[in-house]
Amino acid sequence: MKKENTHSILITGGAGFIGSNLCDYFLSKNYQVTCLDNFSTGHRHNLKDCINHPNFRLIEGDIRNLTDCQNATQGVDYVLHQAALGSVPRSIKDPITTNEVNVSGFLNMLVASRDANVKRFIYAASSSTYGDSQGLPKIEDVIGKPLSPYAITKYVNELYADIFSRTYGLETIGLRYFNVFGRKQDPNGAYAAVIPKFVSQLTKLESPLINGDGNYSRDFTYIDNVIQMNELAILTQNPDAINTVFNTAFGDRNTLNDLVGYLKKYLSRYDARIADVKIEYGPSRAGDIPHSLASIDKAKALLGYEPKFSLQEGLKEAIEWYWNNL
Repeated sequence: MKKENTHSILITGGAGFIGSNLCDYFLSKNYQVTCLDNFSTGHRHNLKDCINHPNFRLIEGDIRNLTDCQNATQGVDYVLHQAALGSVPRSIKDPITTNEVNVSGFLNMLVASRDANVKRFIYAASSSTYGDSQGLPKIEDVIGKPLSPYAITKYVNELYADIFSRTYGLETIGLRYFNVFGRKQDPNGAYAAVIPKFVSQLTKLESPLINGDGNYSRDFTYIDNVIQMNELAILTQNPDAINTVFNTAFGDRNTLNDLVGYLKKYLSRYDARIADVKIEYGPSRAGDIPHSLASIDKAKALLGYEPKFSLQEGLKEAIEWYWNNL
């Protein structure tokens, strides 16, 4: 019989891509897990393996509602705050809603966590915070001006977290995610992430559309690396790791052309015709950062982070999942 874990975790946005993977993982580690989600972008089917688990509790609510945040944080040791409206294009189209969710909702969660005496508030920050900073690799202490409303909201999150640590003593750790991908990532919708969207198109023998010439590069980060960082952020007792932010990435970069090449290679093992699908190119998107590469030295030094999955290794796992579940 497994020893019961006494730690209780709240995962906001727990029905989303990253949140549901965190729910699965921490339930497997015998944590008490509460999920708060309004299902605006998350999906109930992402929680199918959690919903009947004796250690799982689902609260359907909205982080824009302080009462929902207060209810969810009661009796919680750690908050993994994933709830947000992602997507640079969506924030450009509708900056007001993005701000309401990502800033006002974030502040509600900080207040509720403070008042509930949560031990530590760990939150999804973003590589978009680096903005127009030209230097590579991206180092946590050197950022530029944000290039989109979404990027502004994620930077404001870091500022608020810092103030709550300094003013109220709430322990906070921000994880700047770099282009996370993997199982359960939604290929549908206007703001679908590029990897599941391209996988879905290629499996239908449709031509993916790359924004720009395909030479923009990204530090693509497999979901299991992100799970590792969240767990390390919970477990760390290093005082230098508290009230700071960490790049959450693999520490390598690949162009979009590289990415499509890998996708075609691995998917053609399931259907040889995919190797011959043509790629289309269109205009670059407003607000996109040309190149992104993380330094993960700080996470290695202060948290003991050792990412296990490169882009290619992660794609092999993700594509197997997509092929069996799309």
